Amino acid sequence: MPRQRPGTPAPPPAAVPAPPPLPLSRPRRLSRLLPTPAGTPFTFAYAAVLALTSLVAALADPALVHTLHQGSSTDVAHLVRTPVLVLVASALWIAGGIVSPYAALFVLVLGALERRAGGVRAACVFLAGHVLATLATEVPVGLAVLAGHLPATSLHRLDYGISFGVAAGTGALAGLLRPWLGRAVLTVTAGVLLSDLLAYRDPLTDWGHVIALAIGVSAWPWLRRGRRPA
Repeated sequence: MPRQRPGTPAPPPAAVPAPPPLPLSRPRRLSRLLPTPAGTPFTFAYAAVLALTSLVAALADPALVHTLHQGSSTDVAHLVRTPVLVLVASALWIAGGIVSPYAALFVLVLGALERRAGGVRAACVFLAGHVLATLATEVPVGLAVLAGHLPATSLHRLDYGISFGVAAGTGALAGLLRPWLGRAVLTVTAGVLLSDLLAYRDPLTDWGHVIALAIGVSAWPWLRRGRRPA
């Protein structure tokens, strides 16, 4: 074997390629979908409050629960007297309780939105959907009662829950997902909401959901400017 010449540097060792990243295990993938105090503090704290009020609704005396819901209702009569109080209080309950689909949607949608846009923007989207969609549906009711087109009992309609905020969050999240996935989420959600509207079971609430979804979509430019890596 020929000797290496003096002064000739030894050839560098061959670079060893880094091992490919291991795929996330199923528990880790699932944990990324759930809110955490560090990763999604707004969603986590709000979900804890909703879990508490849902526990109260499930265990307390039904008459007391009805009184609490009635006092939190964003009907026209309450909006005229205590608008800020009922707009806040109505968002502390889940219509249908913790087993409602909106409970799961809240955790998944708001958590994903907060991870991509931050807690402040996620909270603003939820609040805008909840407040603006409520006013957009209840103000016409008040005007219709004044004009004599609806009875006075329409002023005391029971209305509470997080569904408008969740609908706005879904519309907003669709603009931050991969294009094919965002289009699919928006198409499916809009289809469900429009089918509910055409069924005419609860047109006031169903219009509110459609309006809230549009509010979320209108927030795309603002959200994309502050987008975080998912």
